[in-house]
Amino acid sequence: MTGETAGHSYVGMWVTGDDLIRHELLPNGRYVEARGNRESAYQGRYEITGNHIQYWDDTGFTADGDFIDGVLHHAGMILYRDQ
Repeated sequence: MTGETAGHSYVGMWVTGDDLIRHELLPNGRYVEARGNRESAYQGRYEITGNHIQYWDDTGFTADGDFIDGVLHHAGMILYRDQ
């Protein structure tokens, strides 16, 4: 975990417009992704550098995304800050 990740303003809940996919970016550098009724569909660690996020899932796959104008673009999905 980078120092930037721990106190980053992007920490928190991010959701798709239909609320089907939910990414919770925890302040300890871990994330939990919920899909529909599956509350912990994926989980692992993440790091944020600038506006880029890199994910390392506990099952071994990696993914990344970018925060653009306050919106998270990740793996073809668009996630918004949960208010």
